[in-house]
Amino acid sequence: MATADELKRAVDLALSGDWDAAHAIAQRDERDPVHRWLHAVLHKIEGDDANSRYWYRGSGRQPDAFASSQDELRAIRATLDASDT
Repeated sequence: MATADELKRAVDLALSGDWDAAHAIAQRDERDPVHRWLHAVLHKIEGDDANSRYWYRGSGRQPDAFASSQDELRAIRATLDASDT
């Protein structure tokens, strides 16, 4: 399982276009909802809609809740930041 700081790093990597590095972190825990949410967004970015929907189902999130993947990644980051307080 990645720590919150590692997940934040994964979000930053995804926002900068390093999909592979972000994905390597996201797939460390298949049970945690935030990992699953990040994993879903990454597969959405990749264009793998079926895989993305699979990860969304376990995340408690909706695939069409954000205008863009970048907005959604920023929301994941905000969720992680809020959990630090």
